[in-house]
Amino acid sequence: MTDTTPERRALADRLVQAGALKTPAWRAAVEAVPRELFLNPGVFLQEKGRWRPVSAAGADPAEWAHIAYTLDTLTTQLDGHLTADEVKEPVAGLPTSSSTTPVLVLGMIESLDVEDGHQVLEIGTGTGYSSALMCHRLGEDNVTTVEVDPEVAARADAALEAAGFSTWTVTGDGLLGHPRRAPYDRVIATCAVRRIPHTWVRQTRPGGVILATVGSWANGAGLAKVTVNAEGAAEGGMIGHASFMQARSQAAVPVGGDLSARTAYADSERDVGVSPLVLEEQMPAFLAQLSAPGTQFIRAARSDGTRLLYLFDPQRESFAEFIADGDGWTVRQGGPVALWDDIERAVTAWQGEGSPDITTVKLHITARTHTYWIGDNPALRWEHHLS
Repeated sequence: MTDTTPERRALADRLVQAGALKTPAWRAAVEAVPRELFLNPGVFLQEKGRWRPVSAAGADPAEWAHIAYTLDTLTTQLDGHLTADEVKEPVAGLPTSSSTTPVLVLGMIESLDVEDGHQVLEIGTGTGYSSALMCHRLGEDNVTTVEVDPEVAARADAALEAAGFSTWTVTGDGLLGHPRRAPYDRVIATCAVRRIPHTWVRQTRPGGVILATVGSWANGAGLAKVTVNAEGAAEGGMIGHASFMQARSQAAVPVGGDLSARTAYADSERDVGVSPLVLEEQMPAFLAQLSAPGTQFIRAARSDGTRLLYLFDPQRESFAEFIADGDGWTVRQGGPVALWDDIERAVTAWQGEGSPDITTVKLHITARTHTYWIGDNPALRWEHHLS
């Protein structure tokens, strides 16, 4: 096997330069854990709209080392089952497991503020690389990691063993946590969730920290950091933007079929006050999910090339359709909820406050509600009740 010690040291240097790696203990972990062990049996590299397979066994050692120590996110599974050793030619597919960019992995791990002896629960084992980093820092008996996909979990477990870590690897729905090993001092999720499950709060010690990506839109998720209190609630806020694959049990079923038929009967039509194109920006996209949780943002076009944008909330049977009208847009809305009215109100209020960044969003979690707010503006306060 090729010695990748120089590549690991170089990776640590790049992570320091990127501001993701800050402490000696985590640098030692990066320099000690071979990332290539956690990429077996291979990866998919995106080229010209398709995925080119590169298998660990078939790749040139120098090429494989170069791939393993890039700062890129590396896709390791497509469509919930396909791995790079199973195909020879580029394929189409939807990424369902990956080795996340080390910049985000180390940035999140550093934000956990772990201390010696801490018990950590990781939701979403993935390749097992982040699990291995935490095992190196805290000891293998202090790390519990949960993965929903049995095949992904088995590969991660094998890689962890190969790296010398016999940690607690669990196959199951991470949204339920792992009560058998609770309570935990830290909980970290390497998948995105629509909200932080209260099971994680219950399984965390008072004073413990939960770090998770909240949101279902790839371009508008926020990294939440909350601290659990003695009353079984948690409070904190967003510390930045992040992007992870959605927890599988929460992944939205894409709205398909004839979109024009789905929007045929509108209850209202008007000119917009804010361009819907703001939803392609991170912060407005995050605000949209707070204002209309469960809504999907869809881009399409007519046969004549006219651009169309849609919001759909299948559960609440509501939609908003945007039609380009010269330099402006018209919105048609239907269903019991005027989705765009709620979103537009929030975006307008946010702009009126000077467009503050996501770190101004605060979060309070109880067993019954999730409350988000920015400052004292009542238009920038959202209370999500748990059914």
